[in-house]
Amino acid sequence: MLLHFPLMIDARTRRQHLRWALQLTSIPTAAAREHRVIDWINDWLSHRPNLTLRRDKAGNMLISRKGARRGGRPLLITAHLDHPAFVIKKVRDSRTLQAEFRGGVRPPYFRKAKVRVYDASDKAHRGTVIEHGKGKVFDEVVIRLNEATDAVQVDDLATWDLKPARVRKGLIEAPACDDLMGVAAALSVMDVLRTSRGGGDVRVLLTRSEEIGFIGAIAASQSGLIPKRAKVIALENSRSFAESPIGGGPILRVGDRISIFHHGLAFETARVAMAMEARRGGFKWQRKLMPGGACEATTFQAYGYEAICLCLPLGNYHNMANLAEVIEGKKNARALIAAEFVSQADYHGLIDWLVECGRVLTRPARRGRTDADGATAIRQMMEKIERTKGYVLSERAALI
Repeated sequence: MLLHFPLMIDARTRRQHLRWALQLTSIPTAAAREHRVIDWINDWLSHRPNLTLRRDKAGNMLISRKGARRGGRPLLITAHLDHPAFVIKKVRDSRTLQAEFRGGVRPPYFRKAKVRVYDASDKAHRGTVIEHGKGKVFDEVVIRLNEATDAVQVDDLATWDLKPARVRKGLIEAPACDDLMGVAAALSVMDVLRTSRGGGDVRVLLTRSEEIGFIGAIAASQSGLIPKRAKVIALENSRSFAESPIGGGPILRVGDRISIFHHGLAFETARVAMAMEARRGGFKWQRKLMPGGACEATTFQAYGYEAICLCLPLGNYHNMANLAEVIEGKKNARALIAAEFVSQADYHGLIDWLVECGRVLTRPARRGRTDADGATAIRQMMEKIERTKGYVLSERAALI
């Protein structure tokens, strides 16, 4: 596989990518309440006239580049726009709110947890969770506000009470890395590729309501928004373990707790990483199963697309600090809500990897080459081995 490295990302551009990550991961969002993030993206697109936007009926966003080279198979980089959070369902009185929690957080973390409720004018009202229980579909909570107000209405959004995103000791700490860090990376890649000469057909798909069961990804797969022959790289932030360390590089996630992802596309993506590792000193990456949760790559594969996942190893998954100790029931384990965090170096490495995938994996296949089809490349590699070494089975001593 021939790789090109003409567009090294300079320090100024990296600072820009970091600013976008810090801004996006500080925006309140929840399943079906992603409008604040969408507004940020619409403003970002308004300054980039060579990018186009399509939406389907579910509100998923497909960003494409005008004048992109067609002829190969398009590459879709996907990320989701939501993060676990609360949606107000009833205003009992000026200080007492009933809400449902859309996302996966363990029960001990709700006890007396501090929250912020955002009204229609984006003013934040602080409060505390005073009740928590299981509902028919979502967890149900009662929030007691610190001060009375008539500004909060049904369908307003509430989040954990956390500080805006920041960089500290090489880590990006934020209220919502999952998956707004993926959104920032995807947009950063598109911004780099949109100004490059030539370039293949790379698109960004931003989906809604992932945290409650891949609702947006299912809709996008059914609506025809995704080209039939697209290769799909879903971006995620996945809980880090000892064998998938933060700072060890972005991860080629070959599967999740539901399925194993496409072997051919994983092979192609790994070849890009290995070539970058060999030619660029310091590029780090990992290859892991990551079975602790599920991601949209499983959804896209279920609808017939070649899909894999690239993820950032994540600390304080879904804002749950001390999660391993809480799960194990260790004595004195404290279920604390805290900022999620990823490595700044891993974030920039993910962008580098995706930029190169955007150049390599969208090239039309030449006669005798297999750059556009990882599954065929694997088979041809096996056939070459057989041609070179298969003669041993014809030796007399090998006959059974």
